[in-house]
Amino acid sequence: MSGARSRLADRFDAMVIGASAGGVAALRTVLGSLPAGLPVPVLIVLHLPRDRPSLVAGLLDEGCALPVREAQDKDPLRPGTVYVAPPDYHLLVEGRDAVALSVDPPVLFSRPAIDPLFESAAEAFGPRLLALLLTGASSDGSGGVAAVRRRGGTAWIQQPDDAASPLMPASALAHAGADAVLSLQDICDRLAEFHP
Repeated sequence: MSGARSRLADRFDAMVIGASAGGVAALRTVLGSLPAGLPVPVLIVLHLPRDRPSLVAGLLDEGCALPVREAQDKDPLRPGTVYVAPPDYHLLVEGRDAVALSVDPPVLFSRPAIDPLFESAAEAFGPRLLALLLTGASSDGSGGVAAVRRRGGTAWIQQPDDAASPLMPASALAHAGADAVLSLQDICDRLAEFHP
């Protein structure tokens, strides 16, 4: 197991996660599997209502060994920290060391949207990026997964029949394929192999 752990920890410099319908429960499960001292930053887009404050960061912080915060423009990217996109802003990776918030137009009716995060992270981290696409009732994330894989990154997609809402993972699989198609439990088991 320790060999698998060191290989996983050595392969990636950042992790991005996208989810929509059913995503809060899925994200809580995934984040609960991450060890304290995770050696990479984690950036999350969950489709949110654009017209009211979000409680998602607080909900995800419960039961997560890592600090979870709502991202602010120009936040430095720190290993072992989880950044959640705020309502009505796209969350982007700027360089390899900071985040940016954008008010560019919604993507597939969503802002925040998953594609801009995945695409900007793929540009910044290339083959050192791990992307997870979870449950959702949208085709957002399909273009982002394609961008991640095109730049040599790794994409794990939740098995559609394991997802609360299968449309988003199924759409991404049809559009871009995946490096692994996993149940939520399998994703958690693999992520537990991450260690500092």
